[in-house]
Amino acid sequence: MTRPPTAAQRRVIDAADPVTGRLRGTESQLTALVKRGLASRHPRPPHDHFLTPEGHRVRQGITQVPEPEGSGDAPASTGVFAARVGGEEAAADASPARRREVQSAWQGLLELRRMTNPGGDVDRPCGWERTHLVRAAALALEAAGHGPAGREGPGYRVRETVQPEAVAVHEPDGEALRSCAATLEGAGWQVSEHREPRGGTRYLLASPRRT
Repeated sequence: MTRPPTAAQRRVIDAADPVTGRLRGTESQLTALVKRGLASRHPRPPHDHFLTPEGHRVRQGITQVPEPEGSGDAPASTGVFAARVGGEEAAADASPARRREVQSAWQGLLELRRMTNPGGDVDRPCGWERTHLVRAAALALEAAGHGPAGREGPGYRVRETVQPEAVAVHEPDGEALRSCAATLEGAGWQVSEHREPRGGTRYLLASPRRT
C-alpha cells in the first residue's frame, strides 16, 4: 500500500485538466508527483506535466497504486482500480461508475502514449504497456466494451505467456475472439490466432506493435 498524496498534492491533482490531465503547480509539487508515478513530465518544451494513468485513478478517489503483475493467474480483488483480466473471483461490475473509471484510465493511457512515444504517437503502445502487458491488453479490451470472464463461463481472459512481450487472450466464443483481435489491433497490438496443442481451442497471441 502506498501513502496517499499530501493535501497540497491532492489539490494539484484535483485541479488537473479533466480531458488532458495537464497539471499546474509549483516545481516542487510537480517533481514530487513525478517521483511517485502520478505525473509525467513532457520531454519537449515547454515540459508540461500530465497525470499518468495512476494519477487519473487517484483523481477519482483511489489512492493506492495497483499491485505488480502476478504469476499469470487472475489477481485477487484489492479494491483498487485495475482492468479486469478475466477469471476474477468477484462478479464483473458493469455499472456506469465502473465504465467511467475504465474510460478515464484508457484516456490516461492514451495521454501517456502521447507524452512518451516519439512524435506523440497514440496509435501504438508505450513503454508502460510493454512492462504491464496483461493489464494493458485487458484495459484495451474492457475499454472497448468486451466482457471479462468470471470464475467460470464466457468472456475474455488475458494471461502471461513464456514468449517475451506477448500475452494470450482466451475467449470461448469464436466471433467474440475475432472481435477481441480487432480491438487489440486497433489499439496498436500485433495479433495472431493459434490453436492449443491439446483440444485445438483457438486463442490469440498479442504483442505491442513497435512501428
